[in-house]
Amino acid sequence: MAGRLYAVGVGPGDPELLTLKAARIIRTAPVVAYYSGTRGVSIARSIVADLLAPDAIEELLTYPVTVGPTEHREGYPGVMGEFYDASAERLAGHLEAGRDVVVLAEGDPLFYSSYMYLHDRLAGRFASEIVPGVTSISAASAAAATPLVRHEDVLTVLPGTLPVPELARRLADTQAAVIMKLGRTFPGVVEALRQAGRLDEARYVERASTGAELVRPVAEVDPATVPYFSMIIVPGRDRRADRAGRAVETPLRPEPVEGPCLLVVGLGPGPDRWLTPEASAALAEVDHVVGYGPYLDRVPQRPGLTRHSSGNTVELDRARTALDLALAGERVAVVSGGDAGVFGMAAAVFEAAADDRYAGVQITVQPGVSAAQAVAARAGAPLGGDYAVLSLSDRLKSWTVIEARLRAVGAADLALAIYNPASRTRRHQVKEAKEILLEFRAGDTPAIIGRSVGRPDESVTVTTLGDLDPDLVDMSCLLIIGSSRTVTSPAGVWTSRRY
Repeated sequence: MAGRLYAVGVGPGDPELLTLKAARIIRTAPVVAYYSGTRGVSIARSIVADLLAPDAIEELLTYPVTVGPTEHREGYPGVMGEFYDASAERLAGHLEAGRDVVVLAEGDPLFYSSYMYLHDRLAGRFASEIVPGVTSISAASAAAATPLVRHEDVLTVLPGTLPVPELARRLADTQAAVIMKLGRTFPGVVEALRQAGRLDEARYVERASTGAELVRPVAEVDPATVPYFSMIIVPGRDRRADRAGRAVETPLRPEPVEGPCLLVVGLGPGPDRWLTPEASAALAEVDHVVGYGPYLDRVPQRPGLTRHSSGNTVELDRARTALDLALAGERVAVVSGGDAGVFGMAAAVFEAAADDRYAGVQITVQPGVSAAQAVAARAGAPLGGDYAVLSLSDRLKSWTVIEARLRAVGAADLALAIYNPASRTRRHQVKEAKEILLEFRAGDTPAIIGRSVGRPDESVTVTTLGDLDPDLVDMSCLLIIGSSRTVTSPAGVWTSRRY
């Protein structure tokens, strides 16, 4: 019979933090495998050295490269993939011979552990068991003697290898954080903490639970001394608490202050270069930004900026949150993709502001490049003449209304920009819109599918109304359907202004 594969977490470094189950399995293991860096020194083995049986077969899995260059044709992923393949086959030989194999993993086997690459290759072929271990996060928070999260606080675990703007954004969006994978990434991590306004509260922990343990404020750490086996913990911000340990709530609606104002900012379709200087300057001055999560992701994080993220279908709630902040005297901006006044947040803000309690809030809308403009520019000038703009979403209006408007556009011979054409659950609208427009337009009328325009996965497809495939359209698309005066030429698609 084949042997059994065990993945055993050996904890963060202190042998006394090894679980009883882990110790029992290691003592009786006929084969023990462990990783090491290029120098052949295994931290995992050093933790359990006193437990290894004298006759145990040891398999040292030495990384061929860590952060240095490689001449492999596929780069680092290629050389490491071949290494994991070879390591898995070495262990498979023991398992096929009937010998149980214990793979040691620092911390926990399934938490940022290299064991997982063996698991991917072997667990489907052999019986396996995971023995969890104390994670380095637990050890680091214990070393710092700092509670990380309470009650509904969110703890986010982040790799230090993320780009600085992304790391700063995520740090600003969570109550507590742990940043792993330091070493050469440390200077960038410090900059991200500074941008997120969280540097002062961050604590650096090195080699937690070992005799070389070190804990100090991040701002006092020399980047040149930071090893890979270190981390940063950022405890939950609000340490005010009642007797039950719950954060004390600050009233959201104090008495209105004189001259409250609210900005509504259009971010454009995607790339930073399409953000207007006016919008960029405004976002650099406010203290709060409110918006749908993916749009907030595009706002650079900086010290003092608080983000208020929400889902896609709660526009009025989002607007009220922003208005309440404005009433409290805060400098706040609501952000919206494209142009905020075109199927964006501006209308929702004005609708919410109709409530008498917001009568004193001055609302300023700053325009942005619309998705229709972006797609039209990529194709040429299909909106160069009279055109209409229509959303196919029937969440806020009935399909009967949409159908009537499609017929009116068709009868008026207007070029048409279509927002929100389809989603995962709304699949019939594009097909029905096509059929309606074909009652008024020839099948060879130019049609344009613009997908994620301005982003890395951008595509623009020029076809005809008759050949338009509704299955190719989803919420990342904007459609433009030409009029009888729209022409597809070698230079591009354009609509004449002359009749």
